[in-house]
Amino acid sequence: MVRQEYSGSQLAEELIAAVSRSRSAAEYRVAALDAMSQAFPHSHAAWVFQSEARWSVAGSSGGAIGIPVDLAATACDDMSVTVAEGWVAIPITGRTLPAEALLFQPASSVSVEVGNSLAAVCRHGLIVANQLGTLQLRSKQQQSLLELAISWQRCSDFSQLLEKMALAAAKVLAGDRASIFLWDKRHSQLVGHPALGVEGKLLRIRDDAGVAGQVLHSGQPQRWDASGDPTAINARVGESLNYVTESLLAVPLLDGKGRPLGVFEVLNHRQGKFSATDEAFLVQLAQHAAAAVENAQHIDSLVRSRERLVRSATDTIPMIGNCPAVEALRNTVQRVAPTELAVLVLGENGTGKEVIARSLHLQSNRCDQPFVAVNCAAIAESLLESELFGHEKGAFTDAVNDRAGKFELAHGGTLLLDEIGEMSLGGQAKLLRVLEEKVVVRVGGTKTIPTDVRVIAATNQDLVKLVREKRFREDLYFRLNVVTLQLPPLRERGEDIVVLAEFFLEQFAHQIGRLTPVISASARRRLVAHKWPGNVRELRNLMERVAYLTNGPSVEEVDLAFVLAPTNTGDTIGVPSNLSLSDATAVFQTQYIRKQLDEVAGNLTRAADKLGMHRSNLYRKMKHLGMEIDFPHQL
Repeated sequence: MVRQEYSGSQLAEELIAAVSRSRSAAEYRVAALDAMSQAFPHSHAAWVFQSEARWSVAGSSGGAIGIPVDLAATACDDMSVTVAEGWVAIPITGRTLPAEALLFQPASSVSVEVGNSLAAVCRHGLIVANQLGTLQLRSKQQQSLLELAISWQRCSDFSQLLEKMALAAAKVLAGDRASIFLWDKRHSQLVGHPALGVEGKLLRIRDDAGVAGQVLHSGQPQRWDASGDPTAINARVGESLNYVTESLLAVPLLDGKGRPLGVFEVLNHRQGKFSATDEAFLVQLAQHAAAAVENAQHIDSLVRSRERLVRSATDTIPMIGNCPAVEALRNTVQRVAPTELAVLVLGENGTGKEVIARSLHLQSNRCDQPFVAVNCAAIAESLLESELFGHEKGAFTDAVNDRAGKFELAHGGTLLLDEIGEMSLGGQAKLLRVLEEKVVVRVGGTKTIPTDVRVIAATNQDLVKLVREKRFREDLYFRLNVVTLQLPPLRERGEDIVVLAEFFLEQFAHQIGRLTPVISASARRRLVAHKWPGNVRELRNLMERVAYLTNGPSVEEVDLAFVLAPTNTGDTIGVPSNLSLSDATAVFQTQYIRKQLDEVAGNLTRAADKLGMHRSNLYRKMKHLGMEIDFPHQL
């Protein structure tokens, strides 16, 4: 062969430069062929390569017609320069890699020596271009993965999250569509959430069918294309969807302990089939997807558990009773609860004002947020502001740490201000400011803290009378009194007394593991006849004592007489004769304090004055005696 004059070093430099300009093997073939066409201007040069069972022309300086690809195949099989029919075929790769070759016409254009040199340079250039393309692809995939991971963390909707994952996988891996199959182990199914391209985006298949089923149970990724076993895929699904699967990549979704959650599947690569690089990326993508799915399922489970707990809590705080007043109250609570209206709950001590407040909270949109109750009468005036609004460290002598107030603790939920009538005028002014501005400032602090709280106020006092006497702010009264709920005293509820007694008795009997005794007819009459100065709280305490202290199958009138004061006078205090002196003294003190409280409608300050005590000392004495300060959790 006659060697054409050209600068070999210049061609080599141009072939090397072609590598740096190329982002893939395809780009390198075109750039290298262009350099060789310039070096051999009078030759027909072509670059051919084998893809599957077919040969393709990557580029040609004289058109693709008449190029002897069979000659290229022979040269690659022998891995030697081959001349025939005026063409010279120079093998670049063969044997271990997919075959590629250069073809020149006339054959005299390139010598065997030049051909071998060209093959060596092109082979190395092709390898480098492939590596560069792979690195660039991986870099692009990693960047996409990072962006996806960030966006997934911001997605709270489970269905939307899964759809974003499927769309991302199809886009990055050049697939036609994608599906995330979650394992419904109970029904032995894989459920697509979503199955892109499927009407309704939900697809159910057997968990042992096709490639997806194999991946689920083996825990190993799989690639499939049309050259593989046609029975490996679930053809019936494709037929039902009028969709032909030509290539497929499926990887397992595994939880943090390596247990199967499902399968991540991408279908029909736009360039024919999925590569090992695609598989590695989808495996990595599936790890992030599985973590997101597992977290979403865990959150969903927590939400369902929370809803069950809320429903359970609502069931355990029923408004027991069928009298007209309670029926009307129950209906009003159901209407008012879903609103944000301020509610003022009025009623004697022990009628269950906190029960109503909790019922309002649990039936509202705030039911999954905190419910915080504050007894304004039990807090010294000097500490009221700190208790409600919190304080900063060092704000006063005992402020050794920062402390959040009740408004902060109840943020997003409901705050019950019990015994609101006992609050000082100064405290009322500060409370009004918080209710209007919806911000609090801790004692000793300057930072305003936003607060979103629904306030429910409760009292046993006549607030209208207190307003007239200038002991309660009129503007605060109207701010709190948007809706008023008046609780009837127990003595006006008729047969509800027996219904409540049976409810409490059953509850306490269950707690101590005994059969619930039956309340006899005479005991029922005694219960209804009693004036119940302590209202529902008194009845609840009575039934608790009966449950613990009676042993028979029924509750008789004499059992009630054991703990009830005689009904013929309000001045008699009954003390059982079978107690020790200290226990009898405690019973006497308890009954005597309760009697004084009943006479002043539960006003601690006035009761303390009658007893010759300071209010805080009376409060401590009541706690020492085990007297209930808070309201019962049943009505």
